[in-house]
Amino acid sequence: MSIKDAYTNGFGISFEIFPPRSDQGDAALVEHLEKLLIRAPAFVSCTYGAGGSTQSRTIELCRMIQERWDVPATAHFTCVGATRLELVEWLKSAEGAGIRNIMALRGDAPVGQTEFKAVEGGIQYANYLVELIRDQFADFGIGVAGYPEKHPEAPSLDVDIENLKRKVDAGADAVFTQLFYINDHFFRFRDRAEKAGVTIPIIPGIMPITEFARVKKIVSLSGTAIPAELLSSLEEIQEDKQAQFDIGINYTIQQCRNLVEEGIPGIHFYVMNRSEATLQILDAL
Repeated sequence: MSIKDAYTNGFGISFEIFPPRSDQGDAALVEHLEKLLIRAPAFVSCTYGAGGSTQSRTIELCRMIQERWDVPATAHFTCVGATRLELVEWLKSAEGAGIRNIMALRGDAPVGQTEFKAVEGGIQYANYLVELIRDQFADFGIGVAGYPEKHPEAPSLDVDIENLKRKVDAGADAVFTQLFYINDHFFRFRDRAEKAGVTIPIIPGIMPITEFARVKKIVSLSGTAIPAELLSSLEEIQEDKQAQFDIGINYTIQQCRNLVEEGIPGIHFYVMNRSEATLQILDAL
């Protein structure tokens, strides 16, 4: 199934994983995927490390998912550290592995750099990456990123949505948002994007809250807003892991219920290579 077909015949769910760094991690991921894939997702997407450090592993995992479970896979793909020719060669490798869906991203600036700069002969913005894929691999499904609370480098949400529209006009099939915990931020983003002419599906990205320490890290790294009452509740019981999990999952269940009631076409779960939280949420929904 292509990304462009994932939301045409009903509600679509998808799961995002990352390449483990050990054989033990690989075995654990397979165990969790066995449980998740029973839920018949539209696809599973796989990231790769900073600077493309796990690009080959991303292709390997996508191939395994498709061959072992007959579930479509989507490979993440960025502009970081590569020329246009090198990007095309990677896409050919993905195509040769049977991958037909790409998550096209600019990528973060390499460690030590304050802003993203394309290498000589490379690509500076994600919309040009989408153009490249659409021009040379016309049948690929293409997903792009959206930012309900705006991209950290964008001066305003309106400017960020203008950039999103460029990616859509270049040939993207669906928008997948960064994680968020306040639904009004998503609805505001969705409404402004639609007003700007974005007509492709906009899929909310959900990362279940499972522990206080992770929430604090998310806030510090991304600036994602989290309701003060929720943070306070988690902080009060930060020594009780199970209570943290229960509070976080109950909050995410209510968050997802509200999104579904408002007519979203699907949910993209950031599962962090685990299954327990996402399965509990899906059971509740």
